Amino acid sequence: MMRIGHGYDVHRLQAGSGVVVGGVRIPCAYDAVAHSDGDVAIHALCDALLGAAGLGDIGGHFPDSDAQWRGADSRRFLRRVRELLAEGGWQVGNVDVTVVAQVPRLAPHIGAMRAALAADLAVGTAQVNIKATTTEKLGPIGRAEGIAAHAVALIAEAGP
Repeated sequence: MMRIGHGYDVHRLQAGSGVVVGGVRIPCAYDAVAHSDGDVAIHALCDALLGAAGLGDIGGHFPDSDAQWRGADSRRFLRRVRELLAEGGWQVGNVDVTVVAQVPRLAPHIGAMRAALAADLAVGTAQVNIKATTTEKLGPIGRAEGIAAHAVALIAEAGP
């Protein structure tokens, strides 16, 4: 059996020294406003994986009302989600993430993001795809007020 899930996340941006996207810190003039590190790619991906497995959403597992997650590295979330999938008899087939951001420029970091996500999901980099796009300076993301991501994940029953 295979199942598919979709996830979405968005964070406001403020003046700062860098954002974390796909597990990679990218120096720039902005910070994501968030309870954890604000990694929109990982947050969307966690939601996609949890949704595919019927396990709720990231807020249910790592609520922003819980002080233990303040400033947390979102890669911890992703590794725990992978563990939850394995406990339920699921394995990751492939994931596809689209990050929507006017700033910072993400293309030079995509390889590192793919490697980080693949490591945390215990899959090959060929099973992880990341794309970046802008909104052509339209709307709040285009005005560098925010950053967003969509993710789709395919999971399959784990073999014996």
